[in-house]
Amino acid sequence: MTATTQTVTTQGAESVTTIQAGTEGAARTYEVRTYGCQMNVHDSERLSGLLEDAGYVRAAEGDTPDVVVFNTCAVRENADNRLYGNLGHLRPIKMAREGMQIAVGGCLAQKDQGEIVRRAPWVDVVFGTHNVGSLPVLLERARIAQEAQVEIKESLETFPSTLPSRRESAYAAWVAISVGCNNTCTFCIVPSLRGKEKDRRPGDILGEVRTLVDQGVLEITLLGQNVNTYGVEFGDRLAFGKLLRACGDIEGLERVRFTSPHPAAFTDDVIAAMAETPNVMHQLHMPLQSGSDRILKAMRRSYRSERYLGIIERVRAAMPDAAISTDIIVGFPGETEEDFQETLDVVRQSRFANAFTFQYSIRPGTPAATMEDQVPKAVVQERYERLVALQEEISWEENKKQVGRTLEVLVAEGEGRKDDATHRLSGRAADNRLVHLAAAGAAEARPGDMVTVEVTYAAPHHLVADKVLSVRRTRAGDAWEARQAAPQRGSAVSLGMPTVGRPAPPPVEPSACSAV
Repeated sequence: MTATTQTVTTQGAESVTTIQAGTEGAARTYEVRTYGCQMNVHDSERLSGLLEDAGYVRAAEGDTPDVVVFNTCAVRENADNRLYGNLGHLRPIKMAREGMQIAVGGCLAQKDQGEIVRRAPWVDVVFGTHNVGSLPVLLERARIAQEAQVEIKESLETFPSTLPSRRESAYAAWVAISVGCNNTCTFCIVPSLRGKEKDRRPGDILGEVRTLVDQGVLEITLLGQNVNTYGVEFGDRLAFGKLLRACGDIEGLERVRFTSPHPAAFTDDVIAAMAETPNVMHQLHMPLQSGSDRILKAMRRSYRSERYLGIIERVRAAMPDAAISTDIIVGFPGETEEDFQETLDVVRQSRFANAFTFQYSIRPGTPAATMEDQVPKAVVQERYERLVALQEEISWEENKKQVGRTLEVLVAEGEGRKDDATHRLSGRAADNRLVHLAAAGAAEARPGDMVTVEVTYAAPHHLVADKVLSVRRTRAGDAWEARQAAPQRGSAVSLGMPTVGRPAPPPVEPSACSAV
């Protein structure tokens, strides 16, 4: 295939009604490979929904799909190497499989644009963060024209949540309330790739949540690059707190979470909404990035350590049981040992339940990339290890406080990688702590059901509950069971999401775009 770069003008909501058949007349199969933040995971569910709307079916695990879609992240330094390495691995497979197509979307596609088909001319489609809905059309055009299609929009075409979706969970769902970011953090490339913040109307958000609940979902996570600045586009600075309270009025919705807020915009009305709305969980992911005011200023983070600690104090005063997590960057340009010690001090005072820690890496196109006093790799590594050790100690101490407590756990799929060997089920407590529970006491529990347990053991990154007190079967469990009974092909969308555990270099992707 000859690679050319061209812009097409399809509408994002347009879909392909006829697609090329796969082997022996079967529908063409697809696989979506996702890297990065929750917004990318949400987008990938929409990409899967779009493809299935167009007649594709998910490839069975182990099968070579007819279409491979990479939904990329551009936050970390190794994002480019990961993508082009994977594309290189697929080249001989594609050459040997007639009609196979490869598409690249997401933040790295928005950044590199036509460079992708120059470096990997066997790629068929490149699409950006603003035109997710164009994928089926572009695949068909590439097939017919026998040349690569590159479409990068400079502004949002269709809000992702209005597109078809193939959700990975029957009981939990992402709901995007905004996209884009109005901040200018010097280490972050996201604003230039996702654009300025665009907010959905509250009625549209609540309508989607009600629809999800009607389908059996009992937990939603509200998404935004800076989720608590929601409302800036229509001039209501209290809109996010109001939205949380409105979610509390939706019957059947048991758990509401959100990620990620920005400390500079985190106001007391949001704390009150969290504390006073029963289904809003007492769990908060609040990116710190650095405990040094000098480094925060260099990062263009519009808060200082005193304000950050004040937020933590007010959250805990309103919700003593709140579990707070964070993101921290080690080795930002110019960081001294004194700066790093200030970060350690804030970590000690904050008592985070867990933290996603990252070694700073240069991202071309960001102001920090050209800053002087880049910290030597060996120094960054040594500081990183000290931070991880401190947070590991704190996480373990905080988890030990949970022993003997009674928790209600939402049973989940895929949370416990050793469940088969340990004869356990796994899920999340209300504060989002991972809990492994005795399967023998909850034999009838399904993913989506609620199990009340007593915590019997604590590790740094999980709890164990050998005492199962009761099982509550839910509509979400019914929805999961119905999904298992329905004829389905294929495996889940592969995710490049971080896990809660002792980080190991190279750092994993952050938990949200704003958290980098």
